[in-house]
Amino acid sequence: MNDPVSPADALRELLDGLPARQAGQAVERLIANYRGATPTDAPILRDRADVAAYAAYRMPATFEAVRSALGAFADAVPDWTPGSHVDVGGGTGAATWAAGATWPGRRPVTVLDWAEPALAVGRELAASNPALEQVRWQRARIGSALTLEATDLVTVSYVLNELPAADRAALVDAAASAAQAVVIVEPGTPDGYARIIEARDRLIAAGFRIAAPCPHSAACPIVPGEDWCHFSARVSRSSLHRQVKGGSLPYEDEKFGYVAAARFPVTPAPSRVVRRPQIRKGQVLLDLCEAEERLTRTTVTKRHGALYKAARDADWGDAWPPAS
Repeated sequence: MNDPVSPADALRELLDGLPARQAGQAVERLIANYRGATPTDAPILRDRADVAAYAAYRMPATFEAVRSALGAFADAVPDWTPGSHVDVGGGTGAATWAAGATWPGRRPVTVLDWAEPALAVGRELAASNPALEQVRWQRARIGSALTLEATDLVTVSYVLNELPAADRAALVDAAASAAQAVVIVEPGTPDGYARIIEARDRLIAAGFRIAAPCPHSAACPIVPGEDWCHFSARVSRSSLHRQVKGGSLPYEDEKFGYVAAARFPVTPAPSRVVRRPQIRKGQVLLDLCEAEERLTRTTVTKRHGALYKAARDADWGDAWPPAS
């Protein structure tokens, strides 16, 4: 049996022959738009060269962030697999690849995006992966007028930051009305956290249960303005990726925030590691968000035996204690 195709493999073929200087210039312009406020009815991805540069710049990080969020969700619903998937604002399809990596197999998928060049490149990338042969790439304006077909799973990744408040609320409500499960991912910034909390509150009001990252569906214990909830995903970087982004390391860390919720029963983590563990001589300090709706710091020492080894292996974003 052949190994599954990865998005990195598909990207290598897409980017083969693309001059790094040309890609770098396009990326500089895209970064300026990415960090600003760009209406979704004025696509910043104007042509195939732009999309190729965008794919090199953002797709690997988006894939890893969404895969991490979907993995945490899957842990909370171990007996559930989506039979269908709608990816809102999916662009070149990073979240579609991430869903396939989380739940292998073929399923009907619809990717909605306003930028036709992004959809075209997404279709081209997906052609290398037989598991994505049922994906439909559809142009749609992402905003208050959007209507969604009934589906098992809706993903919305790195989209809310592009929308005004009214459109954000309308999109979350549309996802809640259409889906059995909703996973939303945003940049791991204070503003991204605020958008995640806003979406989280709307999903709870619509009758959803929070599956991850929170160990409960009550109010977030973080005081707004003092801290924010976010996580980190390690992203491998190709040689062209390093050239385009001007770096030398073979990896980077993508900071992101997310909420995953479902209309059906979920089993969230007993607690979640919300900061990078601090490993000291003979002990590990873990900052946790707990089911009791509070943030705590716990110290695991050698006298805890196997739990101490688990703590040394624990990572930011992991469930605690480990299931085993």
